[in-house]
Amino acid sequence: MDELVYTSATLLAQAIRDKRVSSHEVVEAYIHRIEAVNPQLNAVVQFTADTALTQARQADVALARGEIKGPLHGVPITIKDSFDTEGIISTGGTKGRASYVPQQDATTVARMHAAGAILLGKTNLPELSLAYESNNLIYGRTNNPYDLSRTPGGSSGGESAIIAAGGSPLGLGTDGFGSIRLPAHFCGIAGLKPTSGRIPFTGLMPPAFGASARLRHVGPMARYVEDLILTLPILAGVDWRDPATVPMPLDDPRKVELKSLRVAFYTDNGIMTPTHETIGTVRTAVHALADAGTSVEEARPAGIEQSYAIFRDLFAADGGAGVQRLLQIAGTTDIHPFVQQFGEILHPYAMTTAEFSGLLVRWDMFRSTLLSFLEKYDVIICPVCATPAWPHSSTITEEQFFAGSYSMTYNLTGWPGVTVRGGTSPEGLPIGVQVVARPWREDVALAVAQHLETVLGGWQRPNL
Repeated sequence: MDELVYTSATLLAQAIRDKRVSSHEVVEAYIHRIEAVNPQLNAVVQFTADTALTQARQADVALARGEIKGPLHGVPITIKDSFDTEGIISTGGTKGRASYVPQQDATTVARMHAAGAILLGKTNLPELSLAYESNNLIYGRTNNPYDLSRTPGGSSGGESAIIAAGGSPLGLGTDGFGSIRLPAHFCGIAGLKPTSGRIPFTGLMPPAFGASARLRHVGPMARYVEDLILTLPILAGVDWRDPATVPMPLDDPRKVELKSLRVAFYTDNGIMTPTHETIGTVRTAVHALADAGTSVEEARPAGIEQSYAIFRDLFAADGGAGVQRLLQIAGTTDIHPFVQQFGEILHPYAMTTAEFSGLLVRWDMFRSTLLSFLEKYDVIICPVCATPAWPHSSTITEEQFFAGSYSMTYNLTGWPGVTVRGGTSPEGLPIGVQVVARPWREDVALAVAQHLETVLGGWQRPNL
């Protein structure tokens, strides 16, 4: 069973197509693994084992007839509970939706099904995806597989935890302020935040409308970068519902020449200095690229020290009214303390319409300044977060957001970013590296991340 549950989705898909293993065998192996580890993790919160086994048998019958549904034919996956899933409770982590059953899939879920993927279950998250700790009043708290006393991060924390532990080869997450990249870093897996507008946000809770739409992304999470490469073309493209999605072509990571790239790196963003080991991991990654013939230079974009302040002001401009509106839409009256604390952090920064207009100008000037930096470079290498996974907490602090500001920068710009494991902390916790590329150049970010994974080892099996 170990051979199956630690294999990449790409290799599993090929093995199923070649009839070296059946979809039923693969799905059954992952079900057993979830049953073994989930009591310790509390990562999978809606477990669809029976349906998954039925669909696996159907996939095997179809394959026997010569029918292949798509590139993920018969491959099991998990999905963060912010995505609508037809016929399956989809809470968004908020009690007003504790029994909400959507009548149709989110666009990206439908695309994964159309590609042949089989859903094993939904994974845990903070209420309305508004914290770095995956904890809510419906399902409780998720634990990190490398240290159960620590968080797997948020908001895609359940997804990162179950993938790292071998309970799923591949999943979907969302990223609004690091919510794919930071949990991937905390749990030592690979995660992709694509360019803003690459993948539709239709059918998610909370939805992405207005200014916040430019900050929020859907992306794949997996143990191996090759699975991000496999999944991105399945997810990308307009759905004629999400007005922010752009019909941009995708380039092939396999065609990227590392020696042709110009790489900038930095280890301190001027907001919070990372741990010594985090700095060392970034430098090790940079040396690996230099050894591959890549041009490397230590350089930091001007203005990134504004990242947290601009991000906070964008979320806080209405004094938290938007969060209250989402809770009302969901019918939630019993609110998790994290969301209450989040509102308290935002409230003092409420601003007038004129001040908000000025903030939008400030945001665009920030984006323009950082974009000019990329005229000279193809890739930026930097930390994902200032620290490894934190001990579980009952409070939200600004210090957590300072630590996560390394990821926030690239929500503000909208550029593609990949997290890949590059090192280990003294406590045995994963340390990720963030690989950022020019807009629409996911191929470059993925190619660089895959090289780092090969050289530095990537995901490592937890002792769970």
